[in-house]
Amino acid sequence: MAVFAASVLHAQKAPFDVNGMLALSRIGEHQISPDGTRIAFSVQTIDTDKNTKPRHVWVVPLRGGAARKITSEGSANSRPRWSPDSKRIAYISDRGGSSQVWTMDPDGSNAKQVTTLSTEADGVLWSGDGKWLVFVSEVYPDCADEACNKRKLDEDQSSKTKARIYTALLYRQWNTYQTARRKHLMVVPAEGGVAKDITPGDRDVPPFSLGGPDGYAVSPDGKEVVYIMNPDAQLATSTNTEMYAVPLEGGAARKLTVNPAADHSPIYSPDGKYLAYRFQLKPGFESDRWRLSVIDRVTGRATVLTDNLDRSVETIAWSADSKQIFFSFEDRGRMVIHRIPVTGGASQIIVNGNSYADEPQFTPDGRSMIYVEMSGSRPSEIFRVDSGGQPVALTHLNDAVLSRYQMTPMEEFSVEGSGGTRVQSFVVKPPNFDATRKYPVMLLIHGGPQGAFGELWHYRWNAQVFAGAGYVVVTPNPRGSTGYGQRFTDEVSGDWGGKAYEDLMAVADHVAKLSYVDPERMVAAGGSYGGYMVNWIQGHTNRFKAFISHSGLFDLRSANADTEELWFSKWEFGGLPWETPEMHEKWSPSSFVKEFKTPTLVIHGELDYRVGYSQALQYFTALQMQKVPSKLLLFPDEGHWITKPQNTLLWYKTFIDWANQWTK
Repeated sequence: MAVFAASVLHAQKAPFDVNGMLALSRIGEHQISPDGTRIAFSVQTIDTDKNTKPRHVWVVPLRGGAARKITSEGSANSRPRWSPDSKRIAYISDRGGSSQVWTMDPDGSNAKQVTTLSTEADGVLWSGDGKWLVFVSEVYPDCADEACNKRKLDEDQSSKTKARIYTALLYRQWNTYQTARRKHLMVVPAEGGVAKDITPGDRDVPPFSLGGPDGYAVSPDGKEVVYIMNPDAQLATSTNTEMYAVPLEGGAARKLTVNPAADHSPIYSPDGKYLAYRFQLKPGFESDRWRLSVIDRVTGRATVLTDNLDRSVETIAWSADSKQIFFSFEDRGRMVIHRIPVTGGASQIIVNGNSYADEPQFTPDGRSMIYVEMSGSRPSEIFRVDSGGQPVALTHLNDAVLSRYQMTPMEEFSVEGSGGTRVQSFVVKPPNFDATRKYPVMLLIHGGPQGAFGELWHYRWNAQVFAGAGYVVVTPNPRGSTGYGQRFTDEVSGDWGGKAYEDLMAVADHVAKLSYVDPERMVAAGGSYGGYMVNWIQGHTNRFKAFISHSGLFDLRSANADTEELWFSKWEFGGLPWETPEMHEKWSPSSFVKEFKTPTLVIHGELDYRVGYSQALQYFTALQMQKVPSKLLLFPDEGHWITKPQNTLLWYKTFIDWANQWTK
């Protein structure tokens, strides 16, 4: 009877869908208090009716207890950072009408606005002595004070012409055009006062990034700020970032590194004696392996700690006694946490489960670690693990929502891909799975091409949503994927439609033979490089019933002459289109238009400057002229990613409706 009751309860749960996904709370930006008693973090929720994504600051006790929201005013409250004495929290808020630095007590009371800049503020940090706040503001580099910045900003906003004039690259990036303003690090007294620019000049500090660790840090003694900056003349072809140190009160900056590739993610040891950071060795290659290094702040000597680890270091954290460094890295579809002595040696596993574990932090006594963890069936929550103990979830913000839906755990398999190399894939089966039935297949292809699918939660390509629609969802990691060693990652460069395509077809062959799969009802879908691969497959096989191509490259010659980060095309294709025309011709889906036959949905955002939306227009035109059933979905207010709530609803609905049209 108990088994029967449990099965009935399971069957009563609804299949997971986009509405359930948008009802989830998205946790981020966590920080443990210096006294080791509480954790502050931000939570983003979705208001689909208002088409907004409000964010607020929360606090949860380290030893367990209910998490509590401590901000209520404004719609964008983010980046909570504890003062060294744990008595105040600095954060970024729009509660006063613009994005500024605020501070408050740990219960949310006594909120005080610290900055009132016309150029606004972001990315706040405390100095080690608690007297100063360091933050980022997008200023006019030729302005020395707020009055000048405000005057120029008012002039730009009131100008009757919105024309842009450029004389150099990089003039646009991701989804915005370059303006006369630059991101600079500023410092202001914690109690309020005049903010000072400590990184003047015509450079962004820190440079543009899509996420990841900070590109700046404050020394524990509060005397110095270290930051990264790209010093090269041609920013569109350079991945170089160097580390610099500048006194907190301002002055001449000192260059700390001379590596021609990227240096990033500086973080001081608690005792201030060391500076840990990540670096790459190959200039111009953004997907080179990230290594962990430590600089002795007295001698200036750098020691590389992870030369023998064939994985990329992601996030870094110091132990409380400054003797160990904890770091995360991607490994075969998971994210694991290791530790290594600051003096070097073998690393040890700290968290190595069937999930994505990341962003470790420690209590002052070193006895407890907190981190965030997610899986393919559960979004991120904050966990604590004590020395010798088992991980304990400290937040449960999504338990109520998830309890209403039937979530399917991820499974995995491996096949022999191109050249006999093993290729790993993950599978999510539909709810109420019945092994005697035949299901349609959704083959998802990741972007990058240096990226990966795995045991992780994805809001833009959520496998649970597609499985909830009745599909066996397969997420392969073909050549080019990260987490399988640098050689595996490197093997896609200069070979975009080669080994990666063969790997994917080997996965499709395996899936087609599964007893519960209908091989006549398979759909392939992908975004960015995944969209490119869908377009490439279109010209090379008719085995799929339908395709969905999101922000996919169609004609490599025009795409790589139109993109903003030219180092990408120079590395991937050995040069720009006029330098290596044969390479661009060989791997361009546009070279195979006469073979196009499979019904295709084409999706693109018009603010996408990484892959210009003209690629979608060209592809849709080719499909229509070849009389291939096709549909074009354009978002005028989105870039490479579709992020607005109502647009997300439309994206998923159109996506699933198209797949259903050709497979159900």
